[in-house]
Amino acid sequence: MSLLCSTVNWILLTLLTLIVCTILYKRVHRPQQRSSHTGPVPATVPSDVRDEVSEVEGVIPVAICAAQERVGATMATINSVRRNTDASLFFYIITLQDAVQHVKDYIENSALKDIKYKIVEFNPMTLKGKVRPDSTRPELLHPLNFVRFYLPLLVNRHKRVIYLDDDVIVQGDIQDLYQTRLEPGHAAAFASDCELPSTHEMVRSIGMQTTYMGFLDYRKQEVRDLGINPNDCSFNPGVFVADVEEWRRQKITKQLEKWMQQNFRDNLYSSAMAGGVATPPMLIVFYRKYTALQPLWHVRHLGWSPNTHYPEKFLEEAHLLHWNGRFKPWDYPSVHRELWQKWYIPDPTGKFLLVRPNR
Repeated sequence: MSLLCSTVNWILLTLLTLIVCTILYKRVHRPQQRSSHTGPVPATVPSDVRDEVSEVEGVIPVAICAAQERVGATMATINSVRRNTDASLFFYIITLQDAVQHVKDYIENSALKDIKYKIVEFNPMTLKGKVRPDSTRPELLHPLNFVRFYLPLLVNRHKRVIYLDDDVIVQGDIQDLYQTRLEPGHAAAFASDCELPSTHEMVRSIGMQTTYMGFLDYRKQEVRDLGINPNDCSFNPGVFVADVEEWRRQKITKQLEKWMQQNFRDNLYSSAMAGGVATPPMLIVFYRKYTALQPLWHVRHLGWSPNTHYPEKFLEEAHLLHWNGRFKPWDYPSVHRELWQKWYIPDPTGKFLLVRPNR
């Protein structure tokens, strides 16, 4: 009997020990809450995005790139977005390995330290065999110019996302842009190059391209076989709203990669043409398959000429300003710098400096 009691006691003690160990293990390895994550979690895309933020009611995800030499521009864009809305925001800041620490230090030691964000490291090897070297405009071949192609892999826990280039300033409430109603079957909304009459005269004066003729080489049979009217209006992919689920359903990324690979083989378009090699795949894949943004949500070409200015009243009414082109507002010469500089936050690390004329 004594032996039986001892055996029972030993079994009970063993079970109790196992229960205690199980409880302790679960507490130590409890998964973190992702929806409230603040701060950077470096990752590599497109195959490995870790700790993605869960879809949260009312949170607006904004994706933006941060090149090492333009980190200050990215911070100005972020600052303009957050200062003009009461909405809850989450920023996906996509960069290369050399800028990860710089981005983190810039945010954590400036007025942006309270934003919710995640740093995502983009792997340039993703573009191997897809981008042909071209010395005409090397800046257009920067790996981050192609990040927009892989958007659903960066924000796959969200149904919708806003993509912004780093040379824009948002003057309106980003909620209005986010709530753009996309037409059925459309994976994205862009601004048409022909839908802002106030800019037509200026665009013509600086020779800016507004049709497919300026982006695709119609001397190539492969381009002519697309059946795209060369006089149809183009669009600018520097600002857009994307339906992530529809993008994935239509396999947009695979379509874009197909045209990158074909251009790599056949040189269908080059950096010598408008938009370089990053814009034409978007124009082809989304031809007549996108929703048009309200024109004031993408007032562009501010960086196309250092001598051409928009009317002041028109710029005040614009919800978003885009300095696309060579003449950036943090550099010199450039136009309408004051509209950009009011949102600029000096780099606490001292690496990013404005270029201004000597007085």
